[in-house]
Amino acid sequence: QGPISGVNKDIPVLQCHGDCDPLVPVMFGSLTVEKLKTMINPANVTFKTYSGMMHSSSLEEMMDVKQFIDKHLPPID
Repeated sequence: QGPISGVNKDIPVLQCHGDCDPLVPVMFGSLTVEKLKTMINPANVTFKTYSGMMHSSSLEEMMDVKQFIDKHLPPID
């Protein structure tokens, strides 16, 4: 598929991946993010890898997700 049109092309995306994931190799995450960058504004795509992380999550990843949400979503009153 080609680029996404309209306001969705400027949506911010955070993709996270552990570099030791045995189920989804980090290479597939890298390929996915490169394809995504051809579909939306590549400046809005962030790909973060986490050293030693398997097919799971980590405190560092969750802090990055929180920071991403705080940056891109308005606060709840």
